[in-house]
Amino acid sequence: MMLVVDAGNTNIVFAVHDGETWIGRWRIATDDQRTSDEYAVWLISLFSMSGIKRESIMRAVIGTVVPAALYHLRRLCRDYFDVEPLVARARLDWGFEIKIDNPDEVGADRLLNSLAAHQAYGGPLVVIDFGTATTFDVVDKDGAYLGGIIAPGINLSIEALHKAAARLPRIGIGRPQAVIGRSTVPAMQSGVYWGYVGLIEGLVARIQAEYGDHLKVIATGGLAPLLAEGTTAIETIAPDLTLDGLRLLAVRNPIPTLSKERGRIAESD
Repeated sequence: MMLVVDAGNTNIVFAVHDGETWIGRWRIATDDQRTSDEYAVWLISLFSMSGIKRESIMRAVIGTVVPAALYHLRRLCRDYFDVEPLVARARLDWGFEIKIDNPDEVGADRLLNSLAAHQAYGGPLVVIDFGTATTFDVVDKDGAYLGGIIAPGINLSIEALHKAAARLPRIGIGRPQAVIGRSTVPAMQSGVYWGYVGLIEGLVARIQAEYGDHLKVIATGGLAPLLAEGTTAIETIAPDLTLDGLRLLAVRNPIPTLSKERGRIAESD
């Protein structure tokens, strides 16, 4: 079995794949001060509740946009599962070209989404990921990564609006019944929801025009279903895209070797 770890700015998702399907998936808030021992107590308890033996984990893969969390996630894999994790980074074998100025700058999650989306849906395509940031990533028909767009995430926008304007409350995200709000909260909800729908439609249209051809539009992230209700620009929702990308990347690359003597990979990190 494979342990897959997707560490984002807001949450870290741990999942187990048995070679055919996902048999467990758990989420914890991102905290770069959390130690490997703390992860282990939490995760191994969940393994036990799900009937998964930690000895069954034969390999692990980590994707993270939080560099400070990587040390403890590595230690978790080494000390508690006796495996050296593969860490998603640009220099691995992705099976496609990364056609941007500095490949090391691109977040692993964006490459992972691109890998999984092209594998599942073909290309050319745009992947929209509704996370802490909202990202748009463009993949050509051959699977090459062409770059994309990074915009503030919807929750960041709501928090900034609340903090910057003393009289505006913190609101939840929902699809308002009307575009024209008749009081403060509905007006804010309309601005956030329909504003992001407009962002999606406008940027997808500009990407299509610049690319010069139709691109499939795939969305992932927790807010993808809600925002897809308000637009026809999103064609497909793929909730496990990043996890699938990590699994596919691990299959493409050699299993790293754990040095028993030093408790770390024999070659340089």
